[in-house]
Amino acid sequence: MTTNIATLRGGVKIDRLRLVLGQGARAFEAVQDVSLDIAPGEFICLLGPSGCGKSTLLGALAGHIPASSGSITVDGTAISGPHPERGLVFQQHTLFPWKSVLANVAFGLKMQGVARKEREARARELIALVGLEGFEQHYPSQLSGGMRQRVEIARVLITHPRVMLMDEPFGALDAQTRLMMQHLLLDVWARIRTTIVFITHDIDEALFLADRIFVMSPRPGRIVEELRLDFERPRGAGLVTSPEFTRLKRHCLDLLHPEAHPQPLARLSPLGPPIEQLQRKTA
Repeated sequence: MTTNIATLRGGVKIDRLRLVLGQGARAFEAVQDVSLDIAPGEFICLLGPSGCGKSTLLGALAGHIPASSGSITVDGTAISGPHPERGLVFQQHTLFPWKSVLANVAFGLKMQGVARKEREARARELIALVGLEGFEQHYPSQLSGGMRQRVEIARVLITHPRVMLMDEPFGALDAQTRLMMQHLLLDVWARIRTTIVFITHDIDEALFLADRIFVMSPRPGRIVEELRLDFERPRGAGLVTSPEFTRLKRHCLDLLHPEAHPQPLARLSPLGPPIEQLQRKTA
């Protein structure tokens, strides 16, 4: 299932993007003047403190949050709303609890009208790719947190998205499982080579996974520095103790240390504003 590099899609261009959330006196600028160019098949991380607009920016990439100004395109086409070619993986899984692993992974193809035999064959291939062969008939409640996230990744990949958007997908996992999932994700990405935009506030995770890191400022979120990582792939556990890894980690810590401390914000979902804001609006 290795993708030919020459056929890669998923080039992302963000040009002077500004995102304002809320209305009237409660409106605030979440993202300010962000410009990025992401090559097809590239693995990039957005690294920043909580409340800096990382998830808001991911929501705009997903098509759930409209741009206040500026633009986002994928392969030259402007984003105008959600689309299966931009798959989302959240920190908490979104699997159907009443469906088996096989049915969850195959669901996207079912919605596209793909015949049962074909969609289940493709689902089994991806289930094997994420290391869950033999668990096809299990239900989400019978799986560990790491296993559920593997199913989530397979579910998103089955429709061959141009871009996979990952919002701190391993944040709720224990340290050992998190490290295992990082290795698994890199192995899957090396075979599929879809473009990945990965949100994290964990410096080690960003340095271990990414081709490039875009470090964001506290709110309103701006790109304060781009770091290109030249570590060889495949990457092993020994990387995190290397002198260059340690140097870059110190540099990231310096970048993330804010000079001021703005009022904390509720963590924003890529699907839009916090639920309490919606409740106030409809009250």
